[in-house]
Amino acid sequence: MREAAATRQDGPEAAPAPAGPPILDAAGVSRRFGAVVALRDASLRVARGEVVALMGANGAGKSTFVKILTGALKPDTGRIRLAGREVRLTSPAAARRAGLVPVYQEPALIPDLDVGDNLRLTRTPSGPFLHWAAELGLGAVRLDARAGALPLATLRVLDLARALAAEPDLLVLDEMTAALPTDLVDRVLSVVRAQADAGRAVIYISHRFAEIARLCDRATILRDGTTVGDLPIAPGVEEQAVELMLGGRLSAPAALATRASPAASGPPRLRVRNLAAAPKLAGLSFDLRPGEVLGVVALEGQGQDELFEILGGLRRPEAGRIEVDGRPRAFRHPADAIAAGLALVPGDRADALLSVRSVRENLALPALARPRAWGPIAMRREAEAVSRTIARLQIDTRAQGEARRLSGGNQQKVTIGRWLTGAPPRIFLLLDPTRGIDVRTKRQIYALVRDLASEGVAVLFYTSELPEVPQTCDRVIVLFGGRVVDALPAAEADEPRLMRAAYGLTEGEGGADRAREAAP
Repeated sequence: MREAAATRQDGPEAAPAPAGPPILDAAGVSRRFGAVVALRDASLRVARGEVVALMGANGAGKSTFVKILTGALKPDTGRIRLAGREVRLTSPAAARRAGLVPVYQEPALIPDLDVGDNLRLTRTPSGPFLHWAAELGLGAVRLDARAGALPLATLRVLDLARALAAEPDLLVLDEMTAALPTDLVDRVLSVVRAQADAGRAVIYISHRFAEIARLCDRATILRDGTTVGDLPIAPGVEEQAVELMLGGRLSAPAALATRASPAASGPPRLRVRNLAAAPKLAGLSFDLRPGEVLGVVALEGQGQDELFEILGGLRRPEAGRIEVDGRPRAFRHPADAIAAGLALVPGDRADALLSVRSVRENLALPALARPRAWGPIAMRREAEAVSRTIARLQIDTRAQGEARRLSGGNQQKVTIGRWLTGAPPRIFLLLDPTRGIDVRTKRQIYALVRDLASEGVAVLFYTSELPEVPQTCDRVIVLFGGRVVDALPAAEADEPRLMRAAYGLTEGEGGADRAREAAP
């Protein structure tokens, strides 16, 4: 099937469909949540040996569609056929028995259990699981490791290894690579493509066009809960897909490269010196100035998680010094970091949201959490502040009764917006803030970051998507082995240069000198 896909790169015509019934044929699927219509008329066909991208803007209904296909939700209308036979999948276990196994956006491992116990819950054999974990680039995995202590990227890959160990006929991947560094992305894409080449089928949800072009055979497009197109992967498919997703052309990203204002040149707002924490952080130093967006690039496990956890007050460093506006700081609790003017937006938005509380409550939380603010709530003032934040971030609140009902992009806006409902922080710590969201929402976040910088906020911006660096940042530092190995202006940060630095290949190119310049 992949050979046919390769030929399509030379022209727009789709390859002939494989003989026999498709492994999946879903048609006319709809689902409503109270007054909110999540799906209106969704359809999808996937043949054996195919990887089909399921695309759409946030809120288009992709995640709801996937949950219906995998038995987590029941459709209001529509039919689902597997290998030509109509089925009613009443639970994820029933879908799994039918050969349809998902990997959802958020990790499905129970954090308080170890990896082995999580495997036993789904009756997954440990041998195949460990084989796939190694194939996917994790190396040796300890079955007695507590899932909640593992990095988000590791949890995502373990979820995929568990799914592959079940030998599914149809694998459903929802933003599988969104939290992964480039090295793990390559391993995942290679393994997934090999699954299709071996005769299995894959539904692949991603907002990364480069991955879709490399991996997929076709793209099915959703808009407002309705399937609006089915495109072969061919040159120019990105523009066609965006037009179908949004119902019109998307403005070019060039305007984002125009900075709202240059980074301030005064003394550092944040100064980090020789910061160390086991097992990954080993003497990291840099400066961040008011009005500056400093990008952070690193492959998995190079200290970025420890850095953001320390700055956010979630863990204590073993060595090093942190200064905020020239004053030494020691954070023993997230409240200490917040009091010093630092606000962390974590990489996993599930860690930040009160998922069963309203959008209003989530946005108002930082103001309510301050002890001096305890007492009667000024409801009118709170409502006005929340409304301003909703308007500024263009949050879709049709499902505002519970934050978990929002699309991924709107959930991410809420995690950022809660720090803007009152006075903004002096330092924003953004850990992969555009993970798993659509291109339009990404650009809204890029513009917001630049607006905050123009207001004097200092922003530390880790991203796993290298093209974001020149679009959003003023400078970028690259981490390797827990240290800064390169630092350069964002305008010079092309992907090959960043990747060489991320693999530690910068010493012969003056990378060490530039790294020292990051922390004069």
